[in-house]
Amino acid sequence: MSPFPRSVAVAATDGMLHFELALAYEVFASAPDAVPGPWYDVVVCGTHPVRAGRFLVEPDHGLDRLPRAETVIVPALADISQPPPADLVEAVRTAHAAGARIVSLCTGAFVLAAADILDGLRATTHWAHTDELAARFPRVTVDPDVLYVDNGTVLTSAGKAAAMDLCLHLVRRDHGSTIANLVARRLVVPPHRAGGQSQFVTTPIPAQDDHPLAELLPWVMRRLDQPLGVEDLARQASMSSRQLTRVFRAVTGTTPLRWLVTQRVRRAQELLETTDDSVDVIALAAGMGTATSLRRHFHRTVGVPPDTYRRTFRA
Repeated sequence: MSPFPRSVAVAATDGMLHFELALAYEVFASAPDAVPGPWYDVVVCGTHPVRAGRFLVEPDHGLDRLPRAETVIVPALADISQPPPADLVEAVRTAHAAGARIVSLCTGAFVLAAADILDGLRATTHWAHTDELAARFPRVTVDPDVLYVDNGTVLTSAGKAAAMDLCLHLVRRDHGSTIANLVARRLVVPPHRAGGQSQFVTTPIPAQDDHPLAELLPWVMRRLDQPLGVEDLARQASMSSRQLTRVFRAVTGTTPLRWLVTQRVRRAQELLETTDDSVDVIALAAGMGTATSLRRHFHRTVGVPPDTYRRTFRA
């Protein structure tokens, strides 16, 4: 038994979007040079050569291979006005019943919903199609405001760039933040956006450099160990606290304080994975002050205590 879900099957069918299909293959098929152990074994599965956008994709195996994979990835469908192919829906349903981790990218969520594996779960898809997903599948709790949703063995992402967020989240779950950061660096994308380890990502870090906080955010990231507050950030940005809060909401979707706490938790995660420092020492290095404060914020953000997180990712 592999220590992580190593075998990955990317489901392919006519009408899939080539961006999400290629993105998933690039993340999971190409190991960073510094990975110390095994990487993923990736296959593309489909019933015949499929048309993805303007590209023709030759599958490695048929859809009957999906139930043998530990992770099944369903890329986006270009046309959601028609029901997804019945053979794909059945193959995904069978894979889920066999215990596979099922992942949809963008409108691939319509395949998962048609297979009934999103019933009673929270899910997302591209913002332009969330209303349609909710109307067509009322037993699914559709959240239009997140980048991705992690239900443990069933995961869904919003559109385009959010598919990358979810793929990196899977790498982070399987290998830890250090390896996920290496993958992100190779792909020249942000390693995570705020809330990257939590189940619901609602406060992304802007990837562009043309927003009003472009200088402030890196300045803060270099000083997470210091006792910074909202007034300190406002002073550095030459804004009032009220103005800063308004700009922060517009740029990141959250408040300065919540964003700051999230970044401190991320720093703590990296230190828990890469050092043997005590929780007290890490709390100081991450700017949390005390181990009690770190444990409270860490558990609320990540879902597990720091000690449990360390045992998982240092094993």
